[in-house]
Amino acid sequence: MGYSNFYGVCPLCTVNKHKPWIETSYHGVITENMDTVLLDPPLVALDKDAPIPYAGEICAFKIFGQDAPFEAVVLNRTSGEGVLKASSQVDCESQKEYTFIIQAYDCGAGPNGADWKKSHKAVVHIQVNDVNEFSPVFRESLYKASVTEGKIYDSILQVEAWDQDCSPQYSQICNYEIVTAGTPFAIDRNGNIRNTEQLSFDKQQSYKILVSAFDCGQKKAKEDVGVHIEVKPVCRPGWQGWNKRVDYEPGTGSKQLFPKMHLETCGGPLSGMKVMLELQTNHIGKGCDRETYSEKSLQKLCGAASGSTDLLPAPSPSTNWTASLLTDSGRDSDLIYRFDGHQATNVPDHAVPQNLTDQFTVAMWMKHGPSPGLRAEKETILCNSDKTEMNRHHYSLYVHNCRLVFLLRRDFTQIDTFRPAEFHWKLEQICDKEWHYYVINVEFPAVTLFVDGVTYEPYLVTDDWPIHSAKIDTQLTVGACWQGHHHTSHPILLDSSYFHGSLSGLTIRPGRIETQKVISCLQACKEGLDINSLESLAKDIKVRENMKSVLVVEGEDVDSINTAMTKISYINSRQFPTPGLRRLHITASVQCFGEETCLSIPDIRAVVMVLPPSEPRITITGLKQLIRPASELRGPLGVAPFKELRITSTVMRGDAFGGREWRENTYQKCVVTEVMHNLDYCDVLVIGDELNPERESLEIHHSALLGKHLDATNSTSGISIYGVDSMAHYEQALRQLRYRNWRPAALSERRFRLTCSELNGRYTSNEFNLEVSVLHRAAPMEHINHVAAPPQYMRPVHHPLMIHALNSHTSAAPPAATVVIVICIAALVVIVVIGIYRIHATHQEASRDDEDEVKDLETDWGSSALNITINPMEVTALAEAVRGEECEEEDEDEDEELVGSVTIAESDKSDEEEEEKEEGSEEVVGKREKSEWDSSRVTY
Repeated sequence: MGYSNFYGVCPLCTVNKHKPWIETSYHGVITENMDTVLLDPPLVALDKDAPIPYAGEICAFKIFGQDAPFEAVVLNRTSGEGVLKASSQVDCESQKEYTFIIQAYDCGAGPNGADWKKSHKAVVHIQVNDVNEFSPVFRESLYKASVTEGKIYDSILQVEAWDQDCSPQYSQICNYEIVTAGTPFAIDRNGNIRNTEQLSFDKQQSYKILVSAFDCGQKKAKEDVGVHIEVKPVCRPGWQGWNKRVDYEPGTGSKQLFPKMHLETCGGPLSGMKVMLELQTNHIGKGCDRETYSEKSLQKLCGAASGSTDLLPAPSPSTNWTASLLTDSGRDSDLIYRFDGHQATNVPDHAVPQNLTDQFTVAMWMKHGPSPGLRAEKETILCNSDKTEMNRHHYSLYVHNCRLVFLLRRDFTQIDTFRPAEFHWKLEQICDKEWHYYVINVEFPAVTLFVDGVTYEPYLVTDDWPIHSAKIDTQLTVGACWQGHHHTSHPILLDSSYFHGSLSGLTIRPGRIETQKVISCLQACKEGLDINSLESLAKDIKVRENMKSVLVVEGEDVDSINTAMTKISYINSRQFPTPGLRRLHITASVQCFGEETCLSIPDIRAVVMVLPPSEPRITITGLKQLIRPASELRGPLGVAPFKELRITSTVMRGDAFGGREWRENTYQKCVVTEVMHNLDYCDVLVIGDELNPERESLEIHHSALLGKHLDATNSTSGISIYGVDSMAHYEQALRQLRYRNWRPAALSERRFRLTCSELNGRYTSNEFNLEVSVLHRAAPMEHINHVAAPPQYMRPVHHPLMIHALNSHTSAAPPAATVVIVICIAALVVIVVIGIYRIHATHQEASRDDEDEVKDLETDWGSSALNITINPMEVTALAEAVRGEECEEEDEDEDEELVGSVTIAESDKSDEEEEEKEEGSEEVVGKREKSEWDSSRVTY
């Protein structure tokens, strides 16, 4: 009873006076993939209440820390020993160290653990020991390098491996090894590969070796890495990665010339370089690919003022003074005249520009070299001199000792003082054997020369007295100077003044001078070099262009120059460019630092091959025969022979021979595509006798050309419409062409031939022949086959069955129903013709006053073989009645009627008739289906 109170409990057993005690810090080590932690000091908790049960015992250790994968286990409650274990797998590669808090708890005041006490907090630091579980891995799957033969390198390239282990011992790469035996290479512990002997390009051009790696735990890489070493010959500075030939497809815009080009400097210390690219096109036309339209067309296209005179036009019946001159053939329709020092031509008086005032312009293309012979004589380009008796030169343009001289002598009637008369220019272009565009603007007394759009003032101006007035006619000559002598009976051309060289587009415009904008347009080149994305180039890159044919690139850095060279392109904006070679010459000069010897970069000579464009086939279609009554030809407007004209242009793609081509044992059809492009002239020529101005005319009203880039000239041999404009505008203009004959009694027919051109005759259309026949007054009516020949004002009746038979080429007889319909229609035609005949007999005189009213109701019997002599001018009233009956008879009728062997084709109607036809179709929409007939589908 000694230890028990009245409650029956021992006092010593119920008192828990002290807290457990542990060390303030612990350091532990755990090997990854193990679960036991080695602690220093060991984990032991003490309690001063020992040996009292519960209060002196240790029941638990608790860990406090975020995501600490550990737990503490009590091994002996009485001694307070414990152990620290991993609660989950510990990985050094994930986390190398852990820090957390631990506390010890006693067992409390009784068996139920109530009123337990906890120790102070102790810090635990645990380090995770690494295990060499990973092998080295190379950072690249393949290494490549190149070396130059004959050199020993300290390091050709460096391979690098790494290890995923976390400790320095196992994660570091301590050694590399070349696995492939017998190679002239070695590798150090840092992965640098070097050659142990000089390599020869001739002996072996490349080597393939395998390399392995070891970590500091001597664990070898699971996979070896390949190393490819290329042996290059001794470096020679120059351009690399370019092609000698670049093909250019017309219509594709710009094309990069050297997309992979770069400059090999062989490690030379460069401080700057300049590259010049020159596109050599002097063999193409007038110096490069330019538009080859006529000079007048080009001037209109460029917005030049009208009124210029072409002194070297294409030979034609009206411009025959150039027929005897030598032409430079094979120049893609460029009209070029070559003067060999023995030829000249006199411009006829009617073509000589008149009234040269204080303002006028002389323009020309010229190619000229140094004068032949030891003594350079004057070479006259243009000369206006006295025709007879005297030899005075009023104005002339000539070359003398590679100087261009313009002479202008004024008459005493205009001015009587000593004034400027000769203007001299000394330029390299005059004798460089290249094409240049010269424009002389005269604003007397000032004269300005433009060469390729650049202004040049004369370096020498000499004065002279004006010419005394004399009533002597002058002669304008091209290629020499007309010398009028009073000593001889006939004038002569001065032998010493003949021109040597080539000329084109020689024009004079009186009263106006040419603007800089127009001059630039007229000499513009359509092909050249271009550089794309200038804004993307380095800031140190400078680009300069000259007439699109020369491009200069300057910079300090080789890489920037290489980038710029890859962006250089060739461009040709012509729809149908001149095919053939364009030579490309590239030169490069470099600057070096200090006194270093600069590199010599070899020049590049390449070619751009412009492939032949798909040639267009220009086709003119329409009615080839037009039959009109004499009264209409006498009318104030005459007739429009080309009213139904149609101009189309097609190209063949896929087969250059226009048929089928055998390719890889299969046939391929060529594809015909319609294209739109411009025309530059259309000529309508009279076939047979020329027009007689006393009784007939072929003309086009000025209003038909308004709003278009077109002009027209006409003569008794025909009419010419010219100017660079669309095919649609040419169609519109030609459809408004009028032929009139106010005395057609003796005329039975007039024949015309129409041809059109693109690019000054480079592409020409088919020859479209049209015959205009005159329908004279009717013969006696009893001789007319009224059944086979309906009156002209009637619309033909169309039967779809007959068209089907025609198209299918069958000879089967038509069904009975069709025969009945044909007989009914024939009977109707007989009734109508009889009515016409009665009206004709009654109102013959009155009908002449109504010609204009019913003029649009006539039809063109373009391909009919019938000789119809009915005068439709007298049947206006009956036409309306017949039209109503005809609509009732036209159930499901189409296209045309065949009666026996006679084909009645739908004739061409005026605009008013077409409107009436549409109205009639709306009224009988329930009875028949409106048909559209293209007369070109049937062969008459």
